[in-house]
Amino acid sequence: MSEPRDLVYAIKKHIPFPLWRKMTAPYWWWYNRASHQLAAFLSTRRRKSAARIGSFRNKHQGERCFIIGNGPSLKHTDLSLLKNEITFGMNRIYLIFPEIGFPTSYYLAINTLVIEQCADEIMALDIPRFVSWRGRKWLRSDPDIIYLDTDYTPPPTFSKDVSGRVFEGSTVSYAAMQLAFHMGFEEVILVGMDHTFTTKGDPNVTIVSNGEDPNHFSPEYFGKGFRWQLPDLKASEKAYRMACEAFEASDRRILDATIGGKLDVFPKVNYKDLF
Repeated sequence: MSEPRDLVYAIKKHIPFPLWRKMTAPYWWWYNRASHQLAAFLSTRRRKSAARIGSFRNKHQGERCFIIGNGPSLKHTDLSLLKNEITFGMNRIYLIFPEIGFPTSYYLAINTLVIEQCADEIMALDIPRFVSWRGRKWLRSDPDIIYLDTDYTPPPTFSKDVSGRVFEGSTVSYAAMQLAFHMGFEEVILVGMDHTFTTKGDPNVTIVSNGEDPNHFSPEYFGKGFRWQLPDLKASEKAYRMACEAFEASDRRILDATIGGKLDVFPKVNYKDLF
């Protein structure tokens, strides 16, 4: 039997986009903002998350960290060098933990499809985990999840304090940059953020993988049968520029050490020269 979302996608194909946007605007207003704002007052769990997020404020002031993307370049990156560094991992990064022998310092997931399909794996992680409030229904049995109030509707912003709204910027790595700023990191270094995809199609369209994943470090990352959304690289670049400007305005910086990466927003550095 088809899921409700499959029926919605089928209907959407036959309705002009401007009309569809008007029809669905009230739903998205509730889904992305109103329900979150209400939870800030009525949900004990949401309030506890906000308090815990506050406890991370400037925890790593003046330090450096690494945000690890999930691109194929990780296969050519000596991640053993990061064992004693502070690191952020995202989505299914944990698939590489057995290979490198250690987990990332922090974990982040905001995409609903990822959270829904990987909930058991996320709950099995023994590190601080920051997850979008939208994903709570799949993670209710885990009291240690820290929920972020993320959304992808305008206005586009860069939040220096992530205890409130966090704009997603079409990529989980943008949320990670905001979280890193909140924690006080002076220098953020990107690795594994290839910013290129073999699979092509319209941005944000949900597809189902029909074989091995060529777009990430593991063929099982979004393997056969996994539902995922095609990236919006242009939108993420706009978000990255906001992050770059926010860091520079505070005399901090984001550097890109991705091997062979296609992103041209941040200053490039040689990965091995960092150690």
